[in-house]
Amino acid sequence: MRVNGTVLTYRLAGDQGTPVVFVHGSYGDLNDWNTQINAFARTHRVFVYSRRYHPPNPPQNDGQVYTPQLHADDLAALLAVLGHSPAHIVGAGYGAYVALALAIDHPELVRTLVLGEPPALPFLLRSPAGDSLRRALIATTLDPARAAFARGDSVAALRLFVDGMADRRGTFDNLHPATRARLIAHAFEMRRELLADRQQYLPPLECPGLGQLAMPVLLLQGERSPRMFGVITTELARCLQSDTVITIPAAGHAINESNPVVFNQTVLQYLATH
Repeated sequence: MRVNGTVLTYRLAGDQGTPVVFVHGSYGDLNDWNTQINAFARTHRVFVYSRRYHPPNPPQNDGQVYTPQLHADDLAALLAVLGHSPAHIVGAGYGAYVALALAIDHPELVRTLVLGEPPALPFLLRSPAGDSLRRALIATTLDPARAAFARGDSVAALRLFVDGMADRRGTFDNLHPATRARLIAHAFEMRRELLADRQQYLPPLECPGLGQLAMPVLLLQGERSPRMFGVITTELARCLQSDTVITIPAAGHAINESNPVVFNQTVLQYLATH
């Protein structure tokens, strides 16, 4: 469907219950939620989609800056056409950043928020330890990956980004060849992400404004995720004044994919009470 000046690919499943919208993260697409669709479609109307620039959407040099607000406006426009709101919004990684932007700018569309480790780096500035993690990520991951994309070496850029976000060197090279090929297919959108102005790509979120959000919020974190995400989640919980923080066992940063059974059970139970 063409909305907000772009083409977005989406999929619907389920014909009963409240709508649930899944928002994928970096180097992701609507297929990231394949282990959720059937489980949630039994009790909910499920909506998954690929964000702007992400496959299978067409590559588009549209002059826009890759920001949470841009993707939130795209989602708002799509929901307005489909009529699937207010909805439970479930975001993973950068998709959780987008979900927060949607809740701030379009609160009438959001019934609840489920946020899985948004890379909201400005929250790391709230403590010396957090700022040390932030500076290390920029120096070892974001800046080198950005430089690799700028010189046209997409594979090196993806290797730096994937290894850095996992906080484990060799992660990219040890992926199954098919998985690695799928990531390389996301080079266009990853270039858009990492070459974007960082103040816009990773914007600050004002704590007082977050504290005024009226919808219930569930924060999820992976037991095996890099420490940085735990710090961000803790600070985000303080700002949101939310004590609903659940750690998913045996899960890394890709929480819904690394432990889908517990993820599905946890989120479905939360939605059933909201």
